[in-house]
Amino acid sequence: MNLQIKHPTTSPAETNSTKHALITGASRGIGQAMAKKFAMSGFHLTLTCQNSVEALAVLASELQSAYRISCIPLQADMGNERDVEQVFSTVKSLDVLVNNAGIAHLGLLTDMTADQWHRIMAVNLDSCFYTCRAAIPLMLQKQSGKIINISSVWGSQGASMEVAYSASKGGMNAFTKALAKELAPSNIQVNAIACGVIDTQMNACLSAEERDTLKSEIPADRFGAPSEVAELALQIARSPSYMTGQIITLDGGWY
Repeated sequence: MNLQIKHPTTSPAETNSTKHALITGASRGIGQAMAKKFAMSGFHLTLTCQNSVEALAVLASELQSAYRISCIPLQADMGNERDVEQVFSTVKSLDVLVNNAGIAHLGLLTDMTADQWHRIMAVNLDSCFYTCRAAIPLMLQKQSGKIINISSVWGSQGASMEVAYSASKGGMNAFTKALAKELAPSNIQVNAIACGVIDTQMNACLSAEERDTLKSEIPADRFGAPSEVAELALQIARSPSYMTGQIITLDGGWY
């Protein structure tokens, strides 16, 4: 897929903020909620999505107008190395990288094709390699930075019928811990949020009965809200530099 850059239709007003964040998979759900939360806090933003380009452009324009920050929406397949390189060709300064782009696959492993397996791994895990490799030099220039990976409880618990997704998130967790050790001497922190069931479009495929069954298993007796993940991500972005290499679970007490 060719990268398409869509610039906001209005010019950003002057702002005192000098912080820049890149959020992938930002057109809806958790990514959109994080974009709003970071914009409210004065971050300049670069947002990506693969398919919902018009929705992302509208979101960027709204955030820019409402919060007086610059917000650049980009269409990109984050599982594609060339697309990620083109995204980063537009990024000159970076303080926070949020790896949120992800896809799921529900079905028996024996029914899964090799192409489906590789696609899950590309979008959910390879993307972290591509983005972090490109982001680290920008953060090294400042001798500071925060990398936040949006993971899942299935990365540590595993889920029947979601073997590939679980494996990709387990890989993300190990990636997070290893990279945190590598970058700690450079004052760059790497952490992950292991989400439980969040009420997003990704879970819209669940029937009413399945939703009720899931809720009954969660001590909080509800699904999480995207805004709660966004709030935690912002807290991590502002956390002490001594916190790194952590997989922080947000699941209502489920696991």
